[in-house]
Amino acid sequence: MAKARRAGSRRRRKASVGRWIFRLLAMLALFGTVFAAWFWWDMRGWKPDEARYPEQGAVIASGASGTRFQTLKALGGDFVYLELASVGGAPDPGFAARLKAAQASGLKVGVIYPFDPCRRADPQSARFTRMVPRSADLLPPAVALRNPADGCASPVSDAAVESELLTLVNQIEMHAGKSAVLKLSKTFQSRYNAARTFSRDLWLMRDRARPDYAGRPWLLWSVNSQLVSAASPDPIEWVVVQR
Repeated sequence: MAKARRAGSRRRRKASVGRWIFRLLAMLALFGTVFAAWFWWDMRGWKPDEARYPEQGAVIASGASGTRFQTLKALGGDFVYLELASVGGAPDPGFAARLKAAQASGLKVGVIYPFDPCRRADPQSARFTRMVPRSADLLPPAVALRNPADGCASPVSDAAVESELLTLVNQIEMHAGKSAVLKLSKTFQSRYNAARTFSRDLWLMRDRARPDYAGRPWLLWSVNSQLVSAASPDPIEWVVVQR
């Protein structure tokens, strides 16, 4: 009987410990959900302190419509980069009108071209030179480096990607008359180490937390990829300059 009582007592203790562990895990899960919801809500309108980053601006995606550039300036924007549709992407007949409206607002304006590692450099640079006018008033062009060549229909070697990228950057710089900025994702950097290969100013991306994946200083930082504001019906990407 005594042995049975001790066994029953041990089972009850184990059950009690199990219930406490379950409750603790449930509380942690609830805390994680609440924190994630708060972080999402807070990020909707978050921008860094202008005292620390006096120069701030935005990226307007290719195909976006309804952007109010004067409102963007009133919200503290000093500049705006307009993304150009890539050769393989959907056409963007509204780009010219968007560029004209941005320039008329008094914002400093630049253009981003999204590099496609599956395509040769010549048709990509042709798209840029055809759509973007030569103008000393434009900011240095940016080349967005996002995904590696893993999804290409035909295999593309790392050496080929680097060669075509160098050709594209040189052709865009020749047209613009200015050195390009590399808008470099962590994924692309991990695969090709472009920050080491190309001695250009860097534009890095990470919501809220300062990015450090390039291994050297950066010039531009996308601090919030989904800023909600009165300047656009859709969330926009907010950017700061490091001086």
